[in-house]
Amino acid sequence: MAVIRRERRRRRTFAIISHPDAGKTTLTEKLLLFGGAIHLAGSVKARRARKHATSDWMKVEQERGISVTSSVLQFEFQGFAINLLDTPGHQDFSEDTYRTLTAADSAVMLIDAAKGVETQTKKLFRVCADRGIPIFTFVNKLDRVGREPLELMDEIEKVLGIHAVPMTWPVGSGSGFRGIYSREKKKLIVFEREGHGEKVIESRQLDLEEALTSGVLSESELDHLLGETALLDEAQADFDRDAVLRGKLTPMFFGSAMLNFGVQHFLERFIEMAPAPTSRHATVGEIDPESKNFSGFVFKIQANMDPKHRDRIAFLRICSGQFEKDLEVRHVRLGKTIRLANPQQFMARERIGVESAYPGDIVGLFDPGHFRIADTVTAEGDFEFQGIPRFPPEHFSLVRLDDVSKRKQLKKGLEQLSQEGAIQLFRQRGMLDKDPIVGAVGQLQFEVLEARLEMEYSVNVTLIRMPYDRVRWVRGEEAEMQKLERGDLAILAEDRDGLPVVLIRDEWSESHLVSRHEKTVKFSATEPKKG
Repeated sequence: MAVIRRERRRRRTFAIISHPDAGKTTLTEKLLLFGGAIHLAGSVKARRARKHATSDWMKVEQERGISVTSSVLQFEFQGFAINLLDTPGHQDFSEDTYRTLTAADSAVMLIDAAKGVETQTKKLFRVCADRGIPIFTFVNKLDRVGREPLELMDEIEKVLGIHAVPMTWPVGSGSGFRGIYSREKKKLIVFEREGHGEKVIESRQLDLEEALTSGVLSESELDHLLGETALLDEAQADFDRDAVLRGKLTPMFFGSAMLNFGVQHFLERFIEMAPAPTSRHATVGEIDPESKNFSGFVFKIQANMDPKHRDRIAFLRICSGQFEKDLEVRHVRLGKTIRLANPQQFMARERIGVESAYPGDIVGLFDPGHFRIADTVTAEGDFEFQGIPRFPPEHFSLVRLDDVSKRKQLKKGLEQLSQEGAIQLFRQRGMLDKDPIVGAVGQLQFEVLEARLEMEYSVNVTLIRMPYDRVRWVRGEEAEMQKLERGDLAILAEDRDGLPVVLIRDEWSESHLVSRHEKTVKFSATEPKKG
Protein backbone atom coordinates (compact mmCIF):
# COMPACT_ATOMS: atom_id res chain seq x y z
CA MET A 1 0.00 0.00 0.00
CA ALA A 2 2.85 2.40 0.82
CA VAL A 3 4.35 1.85 -2.64
CA ILE A 4 0.99 2.48 -4.33
CA ARG A 5 0.50 5.65 -2.29
CA ARG A 6 3.97 6.99 -3.11
CA GLU A 7 3.72 6.21 -6.82
CA ARG A 8 0.19 7.60 -7.15
CA ARG A 9 1.20 10.90 -5.60
CA ARG A 10 3.94 11.50 -8.14
CA ARG A 11 1.71 10.76 -11.16
CA ARG A 12 0.27 13.52 -13.34
CA THR A 13 -2.05 12.37 -16.12
CA PHE A 14 -3.42 15.10 -18.36
CA ALA A 15 -4.68 15.91 -21.84
CA ILE A 16 -4.23 18.99 -24.01
CA ILE A 17 -7.37 20.53 -25.51
CA SER A 18 -7.53 23.21 -28.19
CA HIS A 19 -9.03 24.37 -31.44
CA PRO A 20 -7.18 23.12 -34.56
CA ASP A 21 -3.96 25.05 -35.31
CA ALA A 22 -3.60 26.56 -31.84
CA GLY A 23 -0.24 24.76 -31.57
CA LYS A 24 -1.20 21.67 -29.58
CA THR A 25 1.16 19.22 -31.26
CA THR A 26 3.99 21.75 -30.96
CA LEU A 27 3.32 22.26 -27.24
CA THR A 28 3.31 18.48 -26.79
CA GLU A 29 6.73 18.26 -28.46
CA LYS A 30 8.16 20.98 -26.24
CA LEU A 31 6.87 19.38 -23.04
CA LEU A 32 8.66 16.21 -24.13
CA LEU A 33 11.77 18.24 -24.89
CA PHE A 34 11.87 19.77 -21.41
CA GLY A 35 11.08 16.38 -19.90
CA GLY A 36 14.16 14.92 -21.59
CA ALA A 37 12.06 12.44 -23.57
CA ILE A 38 13.38 13.88 -26.85
CA HIS A 39 16.44 16.01 -27.56
CA LEU A 40 15.36 17.71 -30.78
CA ALA A 41 11.83 18.95 -31.34
CA GLY A 42 10.27 18.71 -34.81
CA SER A 43 7.66 21.29 -35.79
CA VAL A 44 4.66 20.00 -37.73
CA LYS A 45 4.70 22.59 -40.51
CA ALA A 46 7.76 24.77 -40.18
CA ARG A 47 10.38 24.48 -42.89
CA ARG A 48 13.10 24.21 -40.28
CA ALA A 49 11.59 21.00 -38.89
CA ARG A 50 13.94 18.05 -39.24
CA LYS A 51 11.40 15.30 -38.63
CA HIS A 52 7.73 14.66 -38.05
CA ALA A 53 6.17 15.44 -34.70
CA THR A 54 6.89 12.72 -32.16
CA SER A 55 3.21 12.31 -31.34
CA ASP A 56 2.08 12.12 -34.99
CA TRP A 57 3.13 8.52 -35.67
CA MET A 58 0.58 7.54 -38.32
CA LYS A 59 1.62 7.99 -41.95
CA VAL A 60 -1.55 9.90 -42.84
CA GLU A 61 -0.78 12.34 -40.00
CA GLN A 62 2.77 12.87 -41.24
CA GLU A 63 1.53 13.54 -44.78
CA ARG A 64 -1.27 15.94 -43.81
CA GLY A 65 0.41 17.70 -40.88
CA ILE A 66 -2.62 17.10 -38.66
CA SER A 67 -3.31 14.83 -35.70
CA VAL A 68 -6.16 12.36 -36.23
CA THR A 69 -5.49 9.88 -33.41
CA SER A 70 -4.74 10.12 -29.73
CA SER A 71 -1.18 9.44 -28.64
CA VAL A 72 0.02 8.38 -25.21
CA LEU A 73 3.34 9.93 -24.24
CA GLN A 74 5.08 9.14 -20.97
CA PHE A 75 8.14 10.75 -19.39
CA GLU A 76 9.73 11.78 -16.09
CA PHE A 77 10.23 15.38 -15.01
CA GLN A 78 11.70 16.58 -11.71
CA GLY A 79 10.69 13.41 -9.89
CA PHE A 80 7.18 13.25 -11.33
CA ALA A 81 5.91 10.54 -13.70
CA ILE A 82 3.92 12.31 -16.41
CA ASN A 83 1.33 10.71 -18.67
CA LEU A 84 0.50 13.11 -21.49
CA LEU A 85 -2.55 12.24 -23.57
CA ASP A 86 -2.17 13.98 -26.91
CA THR A 87 -5.54 14.21 -28.64
CA PRO A 88 -6.61 14.76 -32.27
CA GLY A 89 -6.53 18.39 -33.28
CA HIS A 90 -9.07 18.14 -36.08
CA GLN A 91 -12.69 18.68 -35.07
CA ASP A 92 -13.91 15.61 -37.01
CA PHE A 93 -12.05 13.48 -34.49
CA SER A 94 -13.57 14.99 -31.35
CA GLU A 95 -15.10 11.60 -30.47
CA ASP A 96 -11.61 10.20 -29.88
CA THR A 97 -10.77 13.31 -27.87
CA TYR A 98 -13.86 12.98 -25.67
CA ARG A 99 -12.99 9.36 -24.87
CA THR A 100 -9.39 10.26 -24.11
CA LEU A 101 -10.49 12.97 -21.69
CA THR A 102 -12.13 10.28 -19.54
CA ALA A 103 -8.63 8.92 -18.87
CA ALA A 104 -7.22 12.31 -17.82
CA ASP A 105 -7.09 13.78 -14.31
CA SER A 106 -6.63 17.34 -15.60
CA ALA A 107 -6.48 19.26 -18.86
CA VAL A 108 -4.30 21.95 -20.39
CA MET A 109 -6.38 24.37 -22.45
CA LEU A 110 -4.30 25.89 -25.24
CA ILE A 111 -5.38 29.30 -26.55
CA ASP A 112 -4.07 31.06 -29.67
CA ALA A 113 -3.19 34.60 -28.54
CA ALA A 114 -4.48 36.05 -31.80
CA LYS A 115 -7.79 34.16 -31.87
CA GLY A 116 -8.86 33.65 -28.28
CA VAL A 117 -11.50 31.10 -27.30
CA GLU A 118 -12.56 29.21 -30.44
CA THR A 119 -15.40 26.80 -31.21
CA GLN A 120 -13.68 23.48 -30.60
CA THR A 121 -12.10 24.80 -27.42
CA LYS A 122 -15.56 25.65 -26.06
CA LYS A 123 -16.84 22.13 -26.75
CA LEU A 124 -13.86 20.41 -25.16
CA PHE A 125 -13.86 22.79 -22.21
CA ARG A 126 -17.49 21.87 -21.58
CA VAL A 127 -16.63 18.16 -21.53
CA CYS A 128 -13.92 18.84 -18.93
CA ALA A 129 -16.17 21.15 -16.92
CA ASP A 130 -18.97 18.56 -16.85
CA ARG A 131 -16.49 16.08 -15.35
CA GLY A 132 -15.21 18.71 -12.92
CA ILE A 133 -11.56 18.18 -13.81
CA PRO A 134 -9.00 20.97 -13.27
CA ILE A 135 -8.12 23.09 -16.30
CA PHE A 136 -4.84 24.96 -16.78
CA THR A 137 -4.61 27.61 -19.51
CA PHE A 138 -1.59 28.25 -21.74
CA VAL A 139 -1.90 31.24 -24.09
CA ASN A 140 0.32 30.44 -27.07
CA LYS A 141 2.04 32.29 -29.94
CA LEU A 142 3.11 35.39 -28.02
CA ASP A 143 5.97 35.75 -30.51
CA ARG A 144 3.30 36.82 -33.02
CA VAL A 145 0.99 39.80 -32.93
CA GLY A 146 -2.03 38.90 -30.82
CA ARG A 147 -4.87 40.31 -28.78
CA GLU A 148 -4.40 42.17 -25.52
CA PRO A 149 -3.89 39.77 -22.59
CA LEU A 150 -6.54 41.52 -20.47
CA GLU A 151 -9.01 41.03 -23.32
CA LEU A 152 -8.13 37.32 -23.56
CA MET A 153 -8.53 36.84 -19.82
CA ASP A 154 -11.89 38.58 -19.88
CA GLU A 155 -13.04 36.40 -22.79
CA ILE A 156 -12.07 33.18 -20.97
CA GLU A 157 -14.06 34.25 -17.92
CA LYS A 158 -17.15 35.44 -19.81
CA VAL A 159 -17.35 32.81 -22.56
CA LEU A 160 -16.33 29.78 -20.51
CA GLY A 161 -17.64 30.86 -17.13
CA ILE A 162 -14.46 30.08 -15.19
CA HIS A 163 -12.31 32.44 -13.14
CA ALA A 164 -8.84 32.99 -14.63
CA VAL A 165 -5.81 33.92 -12.52
CA PRO A 166 -2.65 34.77 -14.53
CA MET A 167 0.46 33.22 -13.01
CA THR A 168 2.61 34.88 -15.66
CA TRP A 169 1.99 38.03 -17.70
CA PRO A 170 3.36 38.88 -21.15
CA VAL A 171 5.46 41.93 -21.92
CA GLY A 172 4.74 42.92 -25.52
CA SER A 173 3.88 40.63 -28.43
CA GLY A 174 5.08 39.92 -31.96
CA SER A 175 8.34 41.68 -32.78
CA GLY A 176 8.00 43.63 -29.53
CA PHE A 177 7.73 40.53 -27.32
CA ARG A 178 10.20 40.91 -24.44
CA GLY A 179 9.26 38.01 -22.18
CA ILE A 180 6.89 37.01 -19.41
CA TYR A 181 6.66 38.35 -15.89
CA SER A 182 6.25 35.78 -13.11
CA ARG A 183 3.76 37.29 -10.67
CA GLU A 184 4.86 34.79 -8.01
CA LYS A 185 8.63 35.27 -8.34
CA LYS A 186 8.39 38.98 -9.23
CA LYS A 187 10.89 38.38 -12.03
CA LEU A 188 11.00 38.89 -15.78
CA ILE A 189 11.77 35.75 -17.78
CA VAL A 190 13.59 37.18 -20.79
CA PHE A 191 12.62 36.07 -24.30
CA GLU A 192 15.53 35.43 -26.69
CA ARG A 193 15.15 34.13 -30.25
CA GLU A 194 17.71 31.35 -30.42
CA GLY A 195 17.70 27.74 -31.64
CA HIS A 196 14.35 28.11 -33.43
CA GLY A 197 12.71 26.23 -30.56
CA GLU A 198 14.51 22.96 -31.23
CA LYS A 199 16.66 22.77 -28.11
CA VAL A 200 16.39 23.61 -24.43
CA ILE A 201 17.90 27.03 -23.74
CA GLU A 202 18.13 28.34 -20.19
CA SER A 203 16.07 31.54 -19.89
CA ARG A 204 17.47 34.55 -18.06
CA GLN A 205 15.43 35.74 -15.08
CA LEU A 206 15.81 39.36 -14.02
CA ASP A 207 14.40 41.67 -11.37
CA LEU A 208 12.41 44.46 -13.01
CA GLU A 209 15.02 47.06 -12.05
CA GLU A 210 17.71 44.84 -13.56
CA ALA A 211 15.63 44.44 -16.72
CA LEU A 212 15.44 48.22 -17.03
CA THR A 213 19.12 48.97 -16.37
CA SER A 214 20.29 46.19 -18.72
CA GLY A 215 18.13 47.55 -21.54
CA VAL A 216 15.86 44.51 -21.79
CA LEU A 217 12.87 46.74 -20.98
CA SER A 218 12.35 50.39 -21.82
CA GLU A 219 10.80 52.74 -19.26
CA SER A 220 7.52 52.79 -21.16
CA GLU A 221 7.41 48.98 -21.33
CA LEU A 222 8.10 48.74 -17.60
CA ASP A 223 5.42 51.33 -16.81
CA HIS A 224 2.90 49.45 -18.96
CA LEU A 225 3.72 46.15 -17.21
CA LEU A 226 3.46 47.67 -13.74
CA GLY A 227 0.14 49.28 -14.63
CA GLU A 228 -1.38 46.03 -15.88
CA THR A 229 -0.13 43.90 -12.97
CA ALA A 230 -1.39 46.50 -10.48
CA LEU A 231 -4.79 46.26 -12.14
CA LEU A 232 -4.68 42.47 -11.79
CA ASP A 233 -3.68 42.71 -8.12
CA GLU A 234 -6.59 45.05 -7.36
CA ALA A 235 -9.28 43.29 -9.37
CA GLN A 236 -8.56 39.65 -8.60
CA ALA A 237 -8.96 37.38 -5.62
CA ASP A 238 -5.94 35.45 -4.39
CA PHE A 239 -4.92 32.25 -6.13
CA ASP A 240 -6.82 29.28 -4.63
CA ARG A 241 -5.55 25.77 -5.46
CA ASP A 242 -8.69 24.16 -4.03
CA ALA A 243 -10.76 26.15 -6.54
CA VAL A 244 -8.44 24.89 -9.30
CA LEU A 245 -8.95 21.28 -8.21
CA ARG A 246 -12.74 21.79 -8.22
CA GLY A 247 -12.59 23.11 -11.79
CA LYS A 248 -13.75 26.59 -10.76
CA LEU A 249 -10.53 28.51 -11.44
CA THR A 250 -7.93 28.20 -14.19
CA PRO A 251 -4.30 29.28 -13.68
CA MET A 252 -3.22 31.19 -16.78
CA PHE A 253 0.24 31.09 -18.37
CA PHE A 254 1.68 32.79 -21.47
CA GLY A 255 4.43 31.84 -23.92
CA SER A 256 5.43 30.53 -27.33
CA ALA A 257 5.53 26.76 -27.74
CA MET A 258 7.18 27.09 -31.15
CA LEU A 259 10.13 28.95 -29.64
CA ASN A 260 10.24 27.02 -26.34
CA PHE A 261 9.39 30.10 -24.36
CA GLY A 262 7.37 29.94 -21.15
CA VAL A 263 6.93 26.18 -21.52
CA GLN A 264 9.39 25.08 -18.83
CA HIS A 265 8.03 27.57 -16.32
CA PHE A 266 4.51 26.33 -17.08
CA LEU A 267 5.50 22.66 -16.71
CA GLU A 268 7.24 23.29 -13.38
CA ARG A 269 4.19 25.04 -11.91
CA PHE A 270 1.74 22.61 -13.50
CA ILE A 271 3.20 19.52 -11.80
CA GLU A 272 3.01 21.33 -8.45
CA MET A 273 -0.62 22.41 -8.88
CA ALA A 274 -2.20 19.56 -10.88
CA PRO A 275 -3.85 16.69 -9.01
CA ALA A 276 -2.51 13.18 -8.62
CA PRO A 277 -4.92 10.43 -9.76
CA THR A 278 -8.15 10.55 -7.76
CA SER A 279 -11.04 8.17 -7.13
CA ARG A 280 -13.14 7.02 -10.10
CA HIS A 281 -16.89 6.46 -10.25
CA ALA A 282 -18.01 2.89 -10.91
CA THR A 283 -21.23 0.89 -10.67
CA VAL A 284 -20.46 0.11 -7.00
CA GLY A 285 -19.49 3.68 -6.07
CA GLU A 286 -16.14 5.47 -5.87
CA ILE A 287 -13.00 3.37 -6.39
CA ASP A 288 -10.08 4.46 -4.19
CA PRO A 289 -6.89 4.69 -6.30
CA GLU A 290 -4.79 3.51 -3.34
CA SER A 291 -6.84 0.34 -2.93
CA LYS A 292 -4.71 -2.80 -3.28
CA ASN A 293 -7.34 -4.19 -5.69
CA PHE A 294 -6.11 -3.54 -9.24
CA SER A 295 -8.63 -2.08 -11.69
CA GLY A 296 -8.66 -0.11 -14.94
CA PHE A 297 -10.65 0.62 -18.09
CA VAL A 298 -9.98 0.65 -21.83
CA PHE A 299 -10.41 4.14 -23.30
CA LYS A 300 -8.80 3.58 -26.68
CA ILE A 301 -8.00 0.80 -29.13
CA GLN A 302 -5.50 1.32 -31.95
CA ALA A 303 -4.86 -1.06 -34.82
CA ASN A 304 -1.58 -1.21 -36.75
CA MET A 305 0.65 0.98 -34.62
CA ASP A 306 3.29 -1.34 -36.07
CA PRO A 307 2.09 -2.04 -39.66
CA LYS A 308 4.68 -4.81 -40.05
CA HIS A 309 2.92 -6.91 -37.43
CA ARG A 310 -0.72 -5.84 -37.96
CA ASP A 311 -1.09 -5.62 -34.20
CA ARG A 312 -3.88 -4.17 -32.11
CA ILE A 313 -3.26 -2.29 -28.88
CA ALA A 314 -5.83 -1.62 -26.15
CA PHE A 315 -4.95 1.42 -24.01
CA LEU A 316 -5.76 0.78 -20.36
CA ARG A 317 -6.02 3.57 -17.79
CA ILE A 318 -5.03 2.18 -14.39
CA CYS A 319 -7.46 3.40 -11.74
CA SER A 320 -6.43 1.52 -8.60
CA GLY A 321 -3.87 -0.88 -7.23
CA GLN A 322 -0.60 -2.01 -8.78
CA PHE A 323 -0.32 -3.47 -12.26
CA GLU A 324 2.26 -6.19 -12.82
CA LYS A 325 3.25 -8.05 -15.94
CA ASP A 326 1.27 -11.29 -16.51
CA LEU A 327 -1.38 -10.19 -14.02
CA GLU A 328 -4.57 -12.27 -14.19
CA VAL A 329 -7.71 -10.12 -14.15
CA ARG A 330 -11.43 -10.43 -14.59
CA HIS A 331 -12.76 -9.07 -17.89
CA VAL A 332 -16.08 -7.84 -16.55
CA ARG A 333 -18.04 -7.59 -19.82
CA LEU A 334 -16.98 -11.05 -20.99
CA GLY A 335 -17.25 -12.53 -17.50
CA LYS A 336 -13.97 -14.40 -17.76
CA THR A 337 -10.40 -14.33 -16.49
CA ILE A 338 -7.62 -13.20 -18.83
CA ARG A 339 -3.88 -12.69 -18.43
CA LEU A 340 -2.40 -9.27 -19.24
CA ALA A 341 0.80 -10.32 -20.98
CA ASN A 342 3.46 -8.17 -22.69
CA PRO A 343 2.27 -4.77 -21.44
CA GLN A 344 3.80 -1.71 -23.14
CA GLN A 345 4.24 1.98 -22.47
CA PHE A 346 4.67 4.46 -25.30
CA MET A 347 6.46 7.38 -26.81
CA ALA A 348 4.22 7.49 -29.89
CA ARG A 349 5.50 4.46 -31.89
CA GLU A 350 8.38 3.65 -29.57
CA ARG A 351 7.49 0.97 -27.04
CA ILE A 352 8.95 -0.02 -23.71
CA GLY A 353 8.08 -3.21 -21.84
CA VAL A 354 6.36 -2.66 -18.50
CA GLU A 355 7.03 -4.67 -15.35
CA SER A 356 4.78 -2.62 -13.09
CA ALA A 357 2.53 0.45 -13.27
CA TYR A 358 0.34 2.46 -10.91
CA PRO A 359 -2.85 4.57 -10.78
CA GLY A 360 -2.77 7.23 -13.49
CA ASP A 361 -0.48 5.25 -15.77
CA ILE A 362 -1.53 4.18 -19.25
CA VAL A 363 -0.58 0.67 -20.31
CA GLY A 364 -0.83 -0.74 -23.82
CA LEU A 365 -2.06 -4.34 -24.06
CA PHE A 366 -1.71 -6.54 -27.13
CA ASP A 367 -5.30 -7.35 -27.99
CA PRO A 368 -6.32 -10.42 -29.99
CA GLY A 369 -9.92 -9.17 -30.01
CA HIS A 370 -10.91 -9.37 -26.33
CA PHE A 371 -11.42 -5.67 -25.73
CA ARG A 372 -13.85 -2.93 -26.63
CA ILE A 373 -13.74 0.71 -25.66
CA ALA A 374 -15.10 1.18 -22.09
CA ASP A 375 -14.27 -2.38 -20.98
CA THR A 376 -13.32 -2.71 -17.30
CA VAL A 377 -10.80 -5.18 -15.87
CA THR A 378 -10.41 -5.89 -12.15
CA ALA A 379 -8.38 -8.15 -9.90
CA GLU A 380 -11.53 -8.66 -7.82
CA GLY A 381 -15.20 -7.82 -8.29
CA ASP A 382 -17.59 -7.26 -11.19
CA PHE A 383 -17.96 -3.48 -11.13
CA GLU A 384 -17.58 -1.32 -14.24
CA PHE A 385 -16.27 2.22 -14.61
CA GLN A 386 -18.77 4.71 -15.99
CA GLY A 387 -18.85 7.85 -18.09
CA ILE A 388 -17.10 6.85 -21.33
CA PRO A 389 -19.08 8.44 -24.17
CA ARG A 390 -20.03 6.99 -27.53
CA PHE A 391 -21.35 9.26 -30.25
CA PRO A 392 -23.80 8.29 -33.01
CA PRO A 393 -22.45 8.94 -36.52
CA GLU A 394 -23.83 11.75 -38.66
CA HIS A 395 -22.33 10.74 -42.03
CA PHE A 396 -22.72 7.42 -43.84
CA SER A 397 -21.11 5.85 -46.90
CA LEU A 398 -21.30 2.57 -48.79
CA VAL A 399 -17.88 0.92 -49.10
CA ARG A 400 -17.35 -0.46 -52.60
CA LEU A 401 -14.30 -2.67 -53.08
CA ASP A 402 -12.26 -1.96 -56.22
CA ASP A 403 -10.76 -5.49 -56.32
CA VAL A 404 -13.23 -8.17 -55.15
CA SER A 405 -10.39 -10.64 -54.52
CA LYS A 406 -9.43 -8.52 -51.48
CA ARG A 407 -12.75 -8.92 -49.69
CA LYS A 408 -11.09 -10.73 -46.76
CA GLN A 409 -8.56 -7.90 -46.24
CA LEU A 410 -11.37 -5.33 -46.40
CA LYS A 411 -13.42 -7.21 -43.83
CA LYS A 412 -10.47 -7.42 -41.44
CA GLY A 413 -9.59 -3.76 -41.95
CA LEU A 414 -13.12 -2.50 -41.34
CA GLU A 415 -13.54 -4.69 -38.27
CA GLN A 416 -10.27 -3.51 -36.73
CA LEU A 417 -10.86 0.16 -37.50
CA SER A 418 -14.40 -0.13 -36.15
CA GLN A 419 -13.16 -1.71 -32.93
CA GLU A 420 -10.73 1.15 -32.36
CA GLY A 421 -13.55 3.67 -32.85
CA ALA A 422 -12.18 5.23 -36.05
CA ILE A 423 -15.51 4.50 -37.79
CA GLN A 424 -18.73 2.69 -36.95
CA LEU A 425 -19.59 -0.34 -39.04
CA PHE A 426 -23.00 -1.37 -40.36
CA ARG A 427 -24.18 -3.69 -43.08
CA GLN A 428 -27.22 -3.88 -45.28
CA ARG A 429 -29.64 -6.54 -44.10
CA GLY A 430 -29.33 -9.77 -46.04
CA MET A 431 -26.23 -8.56 -47.91
CA LEU A 432 -23.63 -10.34 -45.70
CA ASP A 433 -20.26 -8.64 -46.44
CA LYS A 434 -21.26 -7.00 -49.73
CA ASP A 435 -20.92 -3.21 -49.77
CA PRO A 436 -20.75 -2.60 -46.00
CA ILE A 437 -21.82 0.76 -44.60
CA VAL A 438 -19.53 2.96 -42.52
CA GLY A 439 -20.64 5.77 -40.25
CA ALA A 440 -18.55 8.69 -39.01
CA VAL A 441 -18.98 11.72 -36.78
CA GLY A 442 -17.04 13.92 -39.24
CA GLN A 443 -16.42 13.85 -42.98
CA LEU A 444 -12.62 13.75 -42.66
CA GLN A 445 -12.90 10.35 -40.99
CA PHE A 446 -13.91 8.90 -44.38
CA GLU A 447 -10.79 10.30 -46.04
CA VAL A 448 -8.61 8.87 -43.29
CA LEU A 449 -10.45 5.54 -43.58
CA GLU A 450 -9.65 5.32 -47.30
CA ALA A 451 -6.01 6.22 -46.66
CA ARG A 452 -5.58 3.71 -43.84
CA LEU A 453 -7.25 0.87 -45.77
CA GLU A 454 -4.80 1.48 -48.60
CA MET A 455 -1.69 1.98 -46.45
CA GLU A 456 -2.29 -0.63 -43.77
CA TYR A 457 -4.36 -3.32 -45.53
CA SER A 458 -3.45 -2.79 -49.23
CA VAL A 459 -7.12 -2.32 -50.07
CA ASN A 460 -8.51 0.34 -52.42
CA VAL A 461 -12.15 1.29 -52.00
CA THR A 462 -14.66 3.80 -53.31
CA LEU A 463 -16.88 5.45 -50.72
CA ILE A 464 -20.38 6.32 -51.94
CA ARG A 465 -22.10 8.93 -49.79
CA MET A 466 -25.54 8.03 -48.47
CA PRO A 467 -28.28 10.62 -47.84
CA TYR A 468 -28.68 9.92 -44.11
CA ASP A 469 -27.54 11.91 -41.08
CA ARG A 470 -28.58 9.74 -38.11
CA VAL A 471 -28.92 6.16 -36.92
CA ARG A 472 -31.44 4.71 -34.48
CA TRP A 473 -31.40 1.26 -32.91
CA VAL A 474 -34.81 -0.39 -33.20
CA ARG A 475 -36.67 -3.25 -31.49
CA GLY A 476 -39.89 -4.88 -32.61
CA GLU A 477 -41.43 -7.67 -34.65
CA GLU A 478 -39.61 -8.27 -37.93
CA ALA A 479 -42.71 -7.51 -40.00
CA GLU A 480 -43.15 -4.19 -38.20
CA MET A 481 -39.50 -3.19 -38.63
CA GLN A 482 -39.69 -3.93 -42.36
CA LYS A 483 -42.27 -1.14 -42.61
CA LEU A 484 -39.57 1.37 -41.67
CA GLU A 485 -37.99 1.06 -45.14
CA ARG A 486 -38.62 4.34 -46.97
CA GLY A 487 -36.01 4.44 -49.73
CA ASP A 488 -34.14 7.74 -49.50
CA LEU A 489 -35.91 8.62 -46.24
CA ALA A 490 -34.83 5.55 -44.25
CA ILE A 491 -33.30 2.10 -44.70
CA LEU A 492 -32.92 -0.87 -42.37
CA ALA A 493 -29.43 -2.14 -41.59
CA GLU A 494 -27.52 -3.98 -38.85
CA ASP A 495 -24.73 -2.85 -36.56
CA ARG A 496 -21.50 -4.82 -36.13
CA ASP A 497 -23.23 -7.13 -33.62
CA GLY A 498 -26.19 -7.87 -35.88
CA LEU A 499 -28.60 -5.61 -33.99
CA PRO A 500 -31.20 -3.91 -36.21
CA VAL A 501 -30.83 -0.19 -36.91
CA VAL A 502 -32.52 2.30 -39.18
CA LEU A 503 -30.54 4.99 -41.04
CA ILE A 504 -32.67 8.13 -41.36
CA ARG A 505 -32.35 11.07 -43.73
CA ASP A 506 -33.04 14.00 -41.38
CA GLU A 507 -34.95 15.27 -38.35
CA TRP A 508 -38.27 15.53 -40.22
CA SER A 509 -37.99 11.96 -41.50
CA GLU A 510 -37.23 10.69 -37.99
CA SER A 511 -40.23 12.51 -36.54
CA HIS A 512 -42.41 11.04 -39.30
CA LEU A 513 -41.16 7.48 -38.71
CA VAL A 514 -41.48 7.63 -34.94
CA SER A 515 -45.01 9.06 -35.03
CA ARG A 516 -46.16 6.32 -37.43
CA HIS A 517 -44.46 3.35 -35.76
CA GLU A 518 -43.85 4.18 -32.10
CA LYS A 519 -46.59 1.79 -30.95
CA THR A 520 -44.97 -1.24 -32.60
CA VAL A 521 -41.26 -0.33 -32.78
CA LYS A 522 -38.97 1.04 -30.05
CA PHE A 523 -36.39 3.62 -31.20
CA SER A 524 -33.13 4.37 -29.35
CA ALA A 525 -30.48 6.97 -30.16
CA THR A 526 -27.83 5.03 -28.23
CA GLU A 527 -26.34 1.63 -28.86
CA PRO A 528 -27.82 -1.00 -26.49
CA LYS A 529 -25.41 -2.26 -23.83
CA LYS A 530 -24.06 -5.65 -24.85
CA GLY A 531 -22.64 -8.42 -22.79
